[in-house]
Amino acid sequence: MTLGGRHALALLLAAGAISPNIYVAGGRQSKAAEAAATAVVDNLPGYVHETRDPWSGMVFARITRPGVLGRAGVCGKKYCTHRYSSAQAWNADQSLLLIANGCGGLCFLDGQTYLPLFHRNRATECEWHPTDPELMICVGGRQIATWAPRTDHEDVVFASAAYSNLKFGPNKGNPSRDGSRIAVRATNNDGRAVVFGYDLKLRQKFPDIDLAEFPGTTGSCSISPLGINILCSQQLPDGIEASFVFSIDGILRQKWMEHHRPGHGDMTVDSDGSEIYVGISKSDPDKYQVIKRRLADGKATSLMKYGEAMHASLRSLGRPGWVFLSYGGAPAELSQHPDWAPYAQQVIALCLDGSGEVRRVADTHNAPFDYWSETHASPSPDGTQVVWSSNWGVPGGPVYDFVTRVEWPLKPVFDRKEIVANDLQ
Repeated sequence: MTLGGRHALALLLAAGAISPNIYVAGGRQSKAAEAAATAVVDNLPGYVHETRDPWSGMVFARITRPGVLGRAGVCGKKYCTHRYSSAQAWNADQSLLLIANGCGGLCFLDGQTYLPLFHRNRATECEWHPTDPELMICVGGRQIATWAPRTDHEDVVFASAAYSNLKFGPNKGNPSRDGSRIAVRATNNDGRAVVFGYDLKLRQKFPDIDLAEFPGTTGSCSISPLGINILCSQQLPDGIEASFVFSIDGILRQKWMEHHRPGHGDMTVDSDGSEIYVGISKSDPDKYQVIKRRLADGKATSLMKYGEAMHASLRSLGRPGWVFLSYGGAPAELSQHPDWAPYAQQVIALCLDGSGEVRRVADTHNAPFDYWSETHASPSPDGTQVVWSSNWGVPGGPVYDFVTRVEWPLKPVFDRKEIVANDLQ
């Protein structure tokens, strides 16, 4: 399913127009996993009570609950979570943590204690500025603005009568890693769908890319980490979700016509300086593997074998070289497939160098159910905290957010058993 389709599904679910008993997985969609979901919830950790995860050895805490969330607002009964795996949940200095789903607006928590601080209502799409902890970048209507959530102050940096329906992605856009550039979807005065790059520092708009020239429907577009490329997903008429890579000035550089190769991922800069997209492939020859793909030439490299990976996040901008993976599925089913990646209902950090080095993050106890109950793990900028969602084993039950504090060794320590289990060495 495309990102646009997932967003439409989310709106229908919220409106009650369709049944919520639909499992929308980023990775391999498993009926057996859905059937194996457990309904046990007697060990749900207390609110903001620290607990040690036996599987990972890491300390974690539940940070949301249904009902009043102090000064931050009111959590819905069905879910109260951060926005998405590839959306930055923390601000640049990690003093604020944003809860955006099911919170009746934007609920801001203390980024270290997770206690509620304040609530804001905002109609436009906003993402944290990656280097300025006071600012978010917001796009909507006919304008682009920077906004300070603490003071509720806004500065408009771009406004034009020549474009309408401006979108940040939508739903899956990020700024460049220095915060200077973004990609903006819009409709021009001729009624055509376009995307263009915008430099917030220079207040410079780059040329339009006419999306109507490409078959199918555009899902989302995002600027690359270095701000030199724009990556767009495109659902073709036959249902294939392809990806197009454009230069910032509108030149088509790559067409990836395979379905989701990869998808449900995020972008970063690899150790050799190349921009890469990391996610889950849904096409041969690396179907349901975690892969990285170079924007410059499309070269794909497998990082993790066939398995239940659903989403990938590279939001730990201050700790490059690691992708944080959310795994779905069911442990009982996984036990019947020793050749699969050995993770189900878990979050791991995987090294991007192909060594297979893994850091266990969380055992999520998250029973497959619907989009809102997906784990969507997203790390803090320095990678020492990871926020993730779980219904704690109750399909259709409340979906909470949790934060795991990740302990990193001062020097790399390879867990040979874990690497062997991943069949990467």
